[in-house]
Amino acid sequence: MKQSWLLRVLAVIWLGLLFRITVFRPGCFTHGLFSGRIEWDAFAYYCKLIRIRYWRYFTYLFVGNLIWFAPAGILIRLRKGSFWQALLAGFLLSLTVETAQFVLGSGVSELDDLILNTCGAALGYASASLFLRLRIGRIYEKKL
Repeated sequence: MKQSWLLRVLAVIWLGLLFRITVFRPGCFTHGLFSGRIEWDAFAYYCKLIRIRYWRYFTYLFVGNLIWFAPAGILIRLRKGSFWQALLAGFLLSLTVETAQFVLGSGVSELDDLILNTCGAALGYASASLFLRLRIGRIYEKKL
C-alpha cells in the first residue's frame, strides 16, 4: 500500500516537472491561443544540429526527449501494465504536451518529439522489466 502511494506521489511530481519544462515555460501565457508552430519534417532540426556539429545541444535534446518520458513506461510496468499500454501512454502524453505547446504558443510542436517521447516510454518499460527480472532472479538465487 505504501509503495502504491509513493508511486502516485512520484508520478504527480514527474508530471508537474514535465509540463513545467515543456509547456508552462516563462512567458507561455503572453502569446495568443493557437500561436504555436508545428514542425512536420521529422528530425530536420536534429540533422541541422549534426551538420553544424552542435553535438552538445543535439545530445541534450535527443537524450532529454527519451529520458523525460521513460518514467511513463516505468510506471506502467510497475503497475503491471503491458508494453503496448506503455507505448500508448507515452504517445498520448507526448501528443498532449505537443498540442498544449501549439495551443499556448509555448514551444514548437515537432513530430520528432512525438516519436522520441514514445520511444522513451518504451525504453522506460524495457528498463523496468529488465530491472525487475534481474532483481527477482537474485532473490530466487538466494532462496536456493
